Amino acid sequence: MIASLPHGIAIGPRGALRGTLALPGDKSISHRALMFAGLAIGHSRIHGLLEGEDVLATAAAMRALGARVECDAGGVWHVDGVGVGGLLQPERALDMGNSGTSTRLLMGLLASHRVTATFIGDPSLSARPMGRVIDPLSRMGADITASPGGRLPLMLRGALPAVPIEYRLPVASAQVKSAVLLAGLNTPGITRIVEPVPTRDHSERMLAGFGAHLTVDESMDGRIISIHGEAELTPQSITVPGDPSSAAFWLVAASIVPGSEITIANACMNPTRTGLITALRMMGADIAETNRRDMGGEQVADLVVRHAPLKAIEVPPELAPNMIDEYPVLFVAAAMADGVTVARGAEELRVKESDRIAVMAAALRACGVLIAEHPDGLSITGSGGDPIAGGATIASKLDHRIAMSMAVAGLSARAPVTIDDARPVATSYPGFFATLDALAPSLD
Repeated sequence: MIASLPHGIAIGPRGALRGTLALPGDKSISHRALMFAGLAIGHSRIHGLLEGEDVLATAAAMRALGARVECDAGGVWHVDGVGVGGLLQPERALDMGNSGTSTRLLMGLLASHRVTATFIGDPSLSARPMGRVIDPLSRMGADITASPGGRLPLMLRGALPAVPIEYRLPVASAQVKSAVLLAGLNTPGITRIVEPVPTRDHSERMLAGFGAHLTVDESMDGRIISIHGEAELTPQSITVPGDPSSAAFWLVAASIVPGSEITIANACMNPTRTGLITALRMMGADIAETNRRDMGGEQVADLVVRHAPLKAIEVPPELAPNMIDEYPVLFVAAAMADGVTVARGAEELRVKESDRIAVMAAALRACGVLIAEHPDGLSITGSGGDPIAGGATIASKLDHRIAMSMAVAGLSARAPVTIDDARPVATSYPGFFATLDALAPSLD
């Protein structure tokens, strides 16, 4: 559907959202499943992999590094890994497209292998700084030559042997943590990461599942994650749960559109990913969990969401690491709430696919919402549940979450909201607009 919408799409009110939806596979888990399976010796199977452009960039990179990565007719992905230390020299540059996760994690993976690789990406990715990954990987011995500002294109020469380090994360970042863990897999000795603020722990869970010798200890300084190098990973059969970052759009859409009631099946409920649900419940959202269970080592539930009037809150800054990708759509919920919502402590949004603070501020202002911009967030004066004005054309800035968040805003606007370029949605949620059509058919 995205390929047929190169010149934009207008989303206006459609009435209540109703029905049950199946989420795409979690993007963070999908990336890691491909990488860790590629480092195992033997055959792994992955069910429910997200087949968005970002994850497909990881699949292509793992093929270029020597792993066999294929998808069968039934949608099951098969990976024959080369083993830790067995990655091959890629014949050409690794094209990461728009995927910051692919870039940072693969940089970590290659930092302790005797390969030289050039990383390239699209204009959006090439504008994103990689310094926070370059620093620890350089300490481990990798030789990294980046473009000005620590950006792509960059060339990485791995170190063999690399040097184990103890690294305290200067910012809460699951990508930096995971990059160092991946580098530590092929590094003699023990690599340690001190994490003052907990972030997504998919890497730790999955590495342990693949057989890595990994421990997590609590200390006065935070979580200490230790990985023993020169690991041997065992192939696995993995089922990827539904992506909570994709569920976010429907959580907000059903909350703000009167009469809505939807069920979101198989949503990952990992405690490091539920910040948005916590924030929305603080605002008065009606979100119920049913059928809690384990899936592939992760907690999963079905979520039943009903429309409810929302009230403004001061979003606890400590929620930021657990909902950093969900802030754009939280800003949309705040635009519909009663009162002034203050969301601070999210400066990480400045260095995502776009400057999500500035871009969402401009987009919501264009739709008639009163906004105050801060260095680390926004203050948003809500409509009290009334539709916002809408009627604007929004620049998505090649950012999938901006495009989808403002599509949700259009569902509760007096005039349609036009997204200038819907194609970035394919990076993480190719079926987004088809799902919208199923839950709330267009009134045209």
